[in-house]
Amino acid sequence: MIFIRSLLFNIVGYGSLAVGCVLNTIIGIFSQKAIMKIWNYGFIPFFAWSLRYIAGIKIEIRGRQYLEQENAIYAGKHESAMETYVMTSIIKRGTFVLKKELTYIPLFGWAQALYGMIPINRSAGSAAMKDMLRKAQKMKEDKRPIIIFPEGTRRQPGQEPIYKPGVALLYQHLDLPVIPFATNTGLFWKKSSFLRYPGTVVFEFMEPLPAGLDKKHFMEELQNRIETKCAELNAEAIKNYPYIKSHMYQAKKD
Repeated sequence: MIFIRSLLFNIVGYGSLAVGCVLNTIIGIFSQKAIMKIWNYGFIPFFAWSLRYIAGIKIEIRGRQYLEQENAIYAGKHESAMETYVMTSIIKRGTFVLKKELTYIPLFGWAQALYGMIPINRSAGSAAMKDMLRKAQKMKEDKRPIIIFPEGTRRQPGQEPIYKPGVALLYQHLDLPVIPFATNTGLFWKKSSFLRYPGTVVFEFMEPLPAGLDKKHFMEELQNRIETKCAELNAEAIKNYPYIKSHMYQAKKD
């Protein structure tokens, strides 16, 4: 049953995203505001509907009171492709910091570029960081919330965290509060897996870290909040859906 539901969802969900990318690529040439509305109020809600009623995955948002700030940085866990699709419908007008290579993908990447993302060239070193800060400053001026995954890539639930300095650079340069968020998406949508496992996915937003903290304190507090809350969400999900326990990270034995 999970295979059949996953197959149907992948056809319907990704099919709708493909149509959305084509439409947004065309419309985006003329109006960025139009594609933001079409994407976040049309295609992404339909994608979420497909998740719930075809794949059986419900999305629960906690800490909605922290979603009201326009000028803020949202930093959180990246466990699956799900958050890259649904986050901009949760954080209205939000823009992602993402690797530049993604914007080269025909239609999908073009639509992202026209939407107004912050692509970075990871191989460019310090030049990439300067370019990221310049583009992020422009987003701040446009009052668009910035979304970043501090680890820079997807991590399996329970896997040892590796937080990178990019989020601290944004925090110090933009002088904005950072709102941490945790999730348990990787338990229901495993990395590089065709299958989607039914249950309730949670995105939990937490009290902002105020601007002005020193870098070391900021990074320690950010990681502690995110990892602690993710552990709580994972434990809650496993209690409610015991069959997903095997999706937690298992260290390889020597």
